[in-house]
Amino acid sequence: MLGYGVGTAWYKSGDGSKIDQGCIDAVKAAIRVGYTHLDGAEAYRTEKELGTAIKESKVDRSKLFITTKVSHGIEDPEATLKKSLKDMQLQYVDLYLIHMPFFSEKPEDHQQKWKVMESLKAQGLAKSIGVSNYRPEDLKPILDIATVKPAINQVELHPYLQRTELVAFHREHGIATSAYSPLSANTKASPGPVDNILASLAKKYAVSEGEISLRWCIDQDVVPVTTSGKEQRMSDYMRCAAFKLTPTEIKAINEEGAKKNYRGFWKEKFGENNWA
Repeated sequence: MLGYGVGTAWYKSGDGSKIDQGCIDAVKAAIRVGYTHLDGAEAYRTEKELGTAIKESKVDRSKLFITTKVSHGIEDPEATLKKSLKDMQLQYVDLYLIHMPFFSEKPEDHQQKWKVMESLKAQGLAKSIGVSNYRPEDLKPILDIATVKPAINQVELHPYLQRTELVAFHREHGIATSAYSPLSANTKASPGPVDNILASLAKKYAVSEGEISLRWCIDQDVVPVTTSGKEQRMSDYMRCAAFKLTPTEIKAINEEGAKKNYRGFWKEKFGENNWA
C-alpha cells in the first residue's frame, strides 16, 4: 500500500519542541483522502504531530498502519519506542524499523539490537519489525541469529537507483522492499533518460508522471512512501491504484533508468558503489 511520509519534508532542524501545525494539517489531509499507511521516525521529530493528527482525525486505530523508526536512540530501542508511543498517543506501532545501519560496523552490535527489536515485537509494542537503509552485508548478521526476520527494508529506490541486487536479496530471504524518494526521477534527478517514457505513459494513463513512478514501484512489489503538503496532489497520487503498467513498460523504464545514477541520501556512506 502507498505510504504517506512525515519525513524529510517536515523534518525539524531547530526547536523540536515547537509543534508544526502545517505537519498536523497535512497528515489529517492525507488521512482524509484515504491514506492509511503513515510513516514517521524518531529522527524527524514530528511524532507528536503525527499522533495529534491521528487523534483529531478520529479514525479507528485498527484501520491505520503506523510506522516509526529508531536512530538517535539506538542505544536503547525499547526506551525510544516507548517515548515514540507516548508522543504519538498510541499503544503500539504496526512497524518499527532500525533507521540505518551506520551506528556500528560490528556485526555483534547489530545482532544485539535485533534481539531487542524481537523483544519489542514479543511485548506487543510493535506488530512487525524491520530495518531501513540496510545493505546485504548489514542484513546477513541479523539473518544469522534472527528468530523473527526483518519484515521489510525501507531504502531509497527509484528508476535511477533500482537496487536490483538488494531487491533480489530481499526476495531470496522473504524480506519486503519499501521505497523512499520514489519520485526522484521526476523531481531531484530530472532531466534524465526516463523523462520521455514517463511522459508518454502519463499521457496514456491520464495521470501524472509522479503517479507512473509510484505505480512502477507497486508493480515490482515495492511499497512506495511519498509525501506532499497539497491535498489535491495527495489525492492524485492515490490514483496509482487505479491502473497497472505492463511488463514491457516496466522494462522500458528500467532500461532507460539504468543509463543514469542518482542517489539523494547517504552518498558519504556508499562511496563509489553508488548503484548498490
